[in-house]
Amino acid sequence: MASVSTYLNFSRNTEEAFNFYKSVFGGEFFGEGISRMGSVPQDPSHPPMAEEDKNLVMHVELRILNSHSLMGTDAPESMGFKLNFGNNQYINLQPDTREETKQLFNGLSAGGKVEMELQDMFWGDYFGSCTDKFGVRWMFNCGEKKA
Repeated sequence: MASVSTYLNFSRNTEEAFNFYKSVFGGEFFGEGISRMGSVPQDPSHPPMAEEDKNLVMHVELRILNSHSLMGTDAPESMGFKLNFGNNQYINLQPDTREETKQLFNGLSAGGKVEMELQDMFWGDYFGSCTDKFGVRWMFNCGEKKA
């Protein structure tokens, strides 16, 4: 079945970030849980993996809002990565209820920065945005009208 997911790269704190997301959304990590870099077969054409990198996250998946997969990996400079979070990246969440929207917004903005408080917008939806404490940008767009 076709699906869309969001894949996030972190320097060395993917596990911390995903435990935070799990605390906000609930649920469990999908499949085998957290896969570690140390379980990757060594390529003889590459230098051996540094001991401190073996426990980093190779892959993790958390299913959120019943239909979306949030996936992630550590991408440290020691493995040739250079991460730059930009302002062109958001994960757009469309919860079913205002209550759930508020809960997720409050959870994800904790320790981060609120860009736009949740509010009724001209297009008729309840909308807000924030950047979480890991630098990931989130938008919330809920179609439930005020009671």
